[in-house]
Amino acid sequence: MKLLKYSVFIFLVFSVYTGLQAQEEQTQSINEGSIKDQFEFVIKKSTNWNDENGQAYEVIKRNMMHTLKAHTLDTLNAIQAKLDNTKDIVNTQQNEINTFKTNLEKTENTLASTVKEKDSMVFLGKQMSKSSYSFLMWSIVAVLLVALLFFIFQFKNSNVVTKATRNALAEMENEFKEHRRIALEREQKVRRQLQDEINKHEG
Repeated sequence: MKLLKYSVFIFLVFSVYTGLQAQEEQTQSINEGSIKDQFEFVIKKSTNWNDENGQAYEVIKRNMMHTLKAHTLDTLNAIQAKLDNTKDIVNTQQNEINTFKTNLEKTENTLASTVKEKDSMVFLGKQMSKSSYSFLMWSIVAVLLVALLFFIFQFKNSNVVTKATRNALAEMENEFKEHRRIALEREQKVRRQLQDEINKHEG
């Protein structure tokens, strides 16, 4: 009788220990590894059941399904968070690209305008090509040169005008010298007066 009780006690202890060890192994396994590994573990730990019609079913413990569901949802939420973060990064990079494109277009427009201005000249408020500007300038120079030669010819052929011009120039020079002398005297007088006033104020 004692032997029977002892045997039953040993069997119960062994059963409880085996059950606890199996439960610990199950908990550790379903809480570790990837979702794929956890699904494979659940499938491996499922049991077969056939109904009266011979239809086969896989029976999975409810607590394992709840744990697997929670892990799957956590994984999906983490993936969604990463996806949202990636979308934010992509949107930020797209905005930066758009800004770079806008700045590039502005730079290209500025460069084109600079090249156009470099290859052209502004004359009387109008934009002209360098060749047109050069032709116009040389034409003006030619006209002025012809006019100068004409006036020189006329000047040489008119002694009276030449003498009158020299006399007028001499008179103008004399008047300029006289005017300059008077201006210098006035300037010196004003300086002396200013210095006198300064001396009065300082005294």
